[in-house]
Amino acid sequence: MTGNQRPIIGITPDVSEPKPGSLRVECSLAYSRAVADAGGLPIVLPPLLDLIPEQLEMCRGFVLTGGDDPRMEMFGAPTHPRATAMHTTRQKYEVALLRELESRQAAPVLGVCLGMQLMALCAGGKLNQHMPDDTPTSDQHAANARHSIRATVNDGVLARILAGGKAGADPRISNTVVSHHRQAVSEPGRLRVAARAEDGVIEAIDDPARRFYIGVQWHPERTPDPTAGAAIFRALVEAARSQR
Repeated sequence: MTGNQRPIIGITPDVSEPKPGSLRVECSLAYSRAVADAGGLPIVLPPLLDLIPEQLEMCRGFVLTGGDDPRMEMFGAPTHPRATAMHTTRQKYEVALLRELESRQAAPVLGVCLGMQLMALCAGGKLNQHMPDDTPTSDQHAANARHSIRATVNDGVLARILAGGKAGADPRISNTVVSHHRQAVSEPGRLRVAARAEDGVIEAIDDPARRFYIGVQWHPERTPDPTAGAAIFRALVEAARSQR
């Protein structure tokens, strides 16, 4: 790859089934716009299991997008009755993609909202499947609400991003993000909690052993705060560009 060539960033779409047996994929253009503005070439990936090996060869980085709620039976727990379950085709594909990426740890991965939750589940983590049951401030995380988050570690890629590119995050610095979720990661499994909201809700996870493996509960593709929005996509693309 030449220095001026845009690295291909694969983006996972949502899956719907308006008629039985007739599947459709769709993806907010905001993800592609954010990747393109950061210098990447966005490609929306069809959720076909047999294509994963070729997608891994083609793409230099990946974005797992937001969507409906995971079906928890795959992870050994019942699905909450108030959950809006994601399509099984999407869930099987994205879990398989994450499993394959475990053996390609140099590939940068960004999980957004649902994408972060799947990253945690695949790492042995757990979810709070319905925040209104036990989180009095759950409304602060719904309907594209804006709220503040703070880094919980002062090392790693996300800490530097949230600190405006500085070597370490200052725990006194907060970033304003846009959220839209009713579920949240309660335990990150093998991953690390990298940021929380003021009410304690886990807002970001990462794997410090990997070059760029970050999940954020907020939506950086529509977050105006540059350090919690566009800067995350720039860091993803830069990691993809320099990947060997």
